[in-house]
Amino acid sequence: MARVRLSVAERREELLRAAVEQIEVRGVAAVRIADVASVLGVSNALVLYHFSSKEKLVAAAFSYAAEADLAHLRKLLTRRTTAVRRLRAAVRWYAPSGQAKGWRLWIEGWAASLRDPALREVAGDLDQQWKAELAEVIEEGAAAGEFHCDDPVSVAWRLTALLDGLAVQMTSYGGTLSQATMVRWTEEALARELGLEHSVTTG
Repeated sequence: MARVRLSVAERREELLRAAVEQIEVRGVAAVRIADVASVLGVSNALVLYHFSSKEKLVAAAFSYAAEADLAHLRKLLTRRTTAVRRLRAAVRWYAPSGQAKGWRLWIEGWAASLRDPALREVAGDLDQQWKAELAEVIEEGAAAGEFHCDDPVSVAWRLTALLDGLAVQMTSYGGTLSQATMVRWTEEALARELGLEHSVTTG
């Protein structure tokens, strides 16, 4: 069966989706241009036409996947409800569940970025965007009088550090920590940060 002719944008997205899948299966270090080409039935040359090196393909694939997560986070944080409800929804969603593919991709990206400047820049920028989105909602809640917070940015850093650390433990050493426990701990941390200790189970 003849392949449907795709636009440049559609082809790039197809290649990025395939690259994300192959990174999840093989890991950043082991994945090859040939793996991505093979799964789509295209040539290595076509992949290299759109992404001139494996490093650029990996960085673009990581950005593609992470931007989708970031878009979902923004959707949660822009709901028409209180800042506390939005933050709790974000905390619950942030926790890994099932096969935790998104978290495996982030862990792969963090590890590879130690030696890959392009990936490090992409991952660092996306990480800052996550923190900025949380800090903005914390600032909104404080301004609305829902809670008191003098330093929303620091709170966002501490919360994401806790979530990242717990997610790495849960994803890398599956079974050592339940998702319910992880969510409870992070909600308790959020309540303490915002002075809401007595309402952690409400909202």
